[in-house]
Amino acid sequence: MSDLLEIKGLSVSFRTAQGEVESVRDVSLSLRPGEVLAIVGESGCGKSVLCRSVMKLLPKNGWIKGGAILADGVDITHYTQRDMERLRGRLFSMVFQDPLTALNPTMTVGAQIAEAVLVHQPGMKRAARRRRVLELMDLVGIPGGEERYGRYPHDFSGGMRQRAVMAIALASNPKILFADEPTTALDVTIQAQILDLLRDIQRKLGTAAVLVTHDLGVVARAADRVAVMYAGKIVETGTVEDIFYDPRHPYTWGLLRSLPAWAKDGEPLYTIPGMPPSLLHPPKGDAFACRNEYALAIDYQEAPPMFRISDTHYAATWLLDERAPKITPPMGGGFHG
Repeated sequence: MSDLLEIKGLSVSFRTAQGEVESVRDVSLSLRPGEVLAIVGESGCGKSVLCRSVMKLLPKNGWIKGGAILADGVDITHYTQRDMERLRGRLFSMVFQDPLTALNPTMTVGAQIAEAVLVHQPGMKRAARRRRVLELMDLVGIPGGEERYGRYPHDFSGGMRQRAVMAIALASNPKILFADEPTTALDVTIQAQILDLLRDIQRKLGTAAVLVTHDLGVVARAADRVAVMYAGKIVETGTVEDIFYDPRHPYTWGLLRSLPAWAKDGEPLYTIPGMPPSLLHPPKGDAFACRNEYALAIDYQEAPPMFRISDTHYAATWLLDERAPKITPPMGGGFHG
């Protein structure tokens, strides 16, 4: 099965008053039809920038410095904004992080969904358009569509606003759905509902999805495959089972140890020491070395390659070199929560 999205050696930078910030550095990823790929990591590691780069939604001071983006077999790396307008919505769409700011407070929710439908089907009659909006509202679990069609965003709860944003994103049946921290602004119960809804829609429509999150609990609930990102680079990729039960990169160990399931009674929750490095001047070698209690001397000199662990599992750490000392993961090599 051919990849629906393939990213090859992508690098993205931003011009700032202090200099060039290298937000995404030589990232390679693939997404298969019908798959949910989760991109996880701390805030500022480049997850959202990576997704926005694919959709060409970067601010004016950002640019693709190198690499290639193949969407549905077509190289879109150098597409103009006009070219991208034909792809957005039809090929891929995005659910943004904060539904309150994603919706127009002066327009009814029904009108905003209808507007998204009209952009891609300009000849659709008003009655047919209304039926399509009600179908979308039902698909994303907004009850009482007839009554809620004329309501404004402030009449909706946070969870309902997120459902409305999802309806807008799905208006043109995209093949790829980018979900950028879709549950961050919601309480835990509503988070679970939105994740289950996202997974249910993805299965019903056969849509592939890229889920951006810093929450590994979200990953366990919704994803098929995981890419762990740190300091603009992918440091480990694998299936959910690979990442949770056989993690190999020290950064992944730290993320897993930070889960409440690992906390012991009477002990504080584990936190990874230090802070991510500035990408204004990325460090030499492995960017995680200064926070890594298992760092080797070579980590400070040379960036590790991506070592193959299995057909589905890869990690960029010198600990996987045959000459490296054997280290037992601090949680015993797997997730037991």
